[in-house]
Amino acid sequence: MELIAIVLAVLTGAVYARGARLTRRPMPWWRSALFFSGLVALVLALASGIEILAGDLFSIHMLQHMLLTIVAAPLLMLGAPVRPLLRGLPAVIRAGVVRPLARATALRTLLHVLRHPLVAVAIYVGGLYLWHWPELYDAAAANVALHTVEHAHFFLGALLFWSVVIDPVPFRGTLPYAARIVYLLLAGAAQNTLLGGLLAFSTRTFYSYYAERAAALGIDALTDQRVGGAIMWVPGDTIFLIAASGAFFLWLEMEEREQRRREAASLVPGNDAPRRGV
Repeated sequence: MELIAIVLAVLTGAVYARGARLTRRPMPWWRSALFFSGLVALVLALASGIEILAGDLFSIHMLQHMLLTIVAAPLLMLGAPVRPLLRGLPAVIRAGVVRPLARATALRTLLHVLRHPLVAVAIYVGGLYLWHWPELYDAAAANVALHTVEHAHFFLGALLFWSVVIDPVPFRGTLPYAARIVYLLLAGAAQNTLLGGLLAFSTRTFYSYYAERAAALGIDALTDQRVGGAIMWVPGDTIFLIAASGAFFLWLEMEEREQRRREAASLVPGNDAPRRGV
């Protein structure tokens, strides 16, 4: 799995870099930097020492999940990947695969439904609680195929979640800026606090798979679980709060632009003509 993750990351980066050079409008350097930072976070999560230790320690496994969902996913979205990735593909693939898919009404409808805020949050947040159910979590930790499905759900669900509040150019987020603040605080920070706090302050271990392995390494299993909960809670909430703050300032900027537009329109000759009637 580690080799597959590295190969896919390198290929994706190469396609993105080629597409960024071929786009009609030059890509801002900071978008490319964010995208490649997201790829680095993805490789760190799936193809580094983190992946090895995640098989024995719940806290490291939680770090892996956080890298996938609240680091790699938003960074990739901030890199505005749609145009560069499409432009970077070989012409034969664009003509034979991408264009027919883009014209498929069913696929466009499905994407529109998946990016609905309520659907996206159900997939992302619902997935977090579902996969942290003790029996399913232990089963995924012990089975490679199920573990791969778990990671795919976390990562793809996170991409959907962040696409609602980050404008994945040329598309736009599906919420206005003011609503994005509430969405990030309630669907992001609040659920992170709830689940992370439950794990951090629990007086018993939930996951027998990790309890046995932590004990074998001479690490207290409950402490390992509490550290994992703290990793989800504190860094997770910090990132969601930063994102909500960014949405707040973008909202203010948009309101200022609208205000200037209204003021400019009021100065156009004829706009101040007297109204009919008394």
